[in-house]
Amino acid sequence: MLTTTFVPGAPNWLDLGTPDVEAAAAFYRALFGWELRTMGPEAGGYGFFQLDGKTVAAVGPLTEEGAASAWTPYFQTADADATTKAVEQAGGTVRVPPMDVFTEGRMAAYTDPTGAQFAVWEPGDTQGLGAVTSANTMSWTELYTTDGTAAKDFYRSVFSWDYKDMPVAGSTYTVVSPSGGGPDATQGGIMQLAKENLEAGSRSEWHPYIEVADVDATFAVATEHGATTFFPPMDAPGVGRIAMFADPFGAPMAIIHGSSGSSG
Repeated sequence: MLTTTFVPGAPNWLDLGTPDVEAAAAFYRALFGWELRTMGPEAGGYGFFQLDGKTVAAVGPLTEEGAASAWTPYFQTADADATTKAVEQAGGTVRVPPMDVFTEGRMAAYTDPTGAQFAVWEPGDTQGLGAVTSANTMSWTELYTTDGTAAKDFYRSVFSWDYKDMPVAGSTYTVVSPSGGGPDATQGGIMQLAKENLEAGSRSEWHPYIEVADVDATFAVATEHGATTFFPPMDAPGVGRIAMFADPFGAPMAIIHGSSGSSG
């Protein structure tokens, strides 16, 4: 499960790129009770989503040409420059080279060889999110990919992740843990997109799972406020109750209520 004791390769930040920060903030306030704390013009419109005074995610305007609204997970690194070299050597693309974010830390953003976007955070004054796994916070990260084998090879090369493959409805779901973290340190999953999804044009993408007290009630709020359904609330054996949708601007995300606080 995710914790705020961040280790190399574990998710330590999450942000949303959106064409309308204020409207997105209103959606997530209605959905999870998140409050937007803006960082002012010097931060380029970037702000924090906070819950009970703790940062649980962040949001900012789209800055890349042709970018679509999406959530981006950041993974812990001790050296963003070294990780960037590892990404390039493993066949990934550098979208944003390593850069300092004031004194808060150092970040870089990439695209994996299958087309999914992600980022890394090298902590400075800010170690990472203030809360995870509890109600209305991130509890899991998940990659839908067009090439599961290539994706697993890439991320193992970059982060040395540990994998455990599990059969799921005629396919394979790969549970991800940081190197040497053991079974209690699971942080996310990798799922090969099905043939029908590929034929329909689905592309590789990362999305977060947010832990909620009531999946059905939260899903109803999401749809009432303009979300598009990917799959409605359903029970996942051994996991909990889950649902997935895109926010009003098209950013995919999932919600879950499970005894372990994660989807794996």
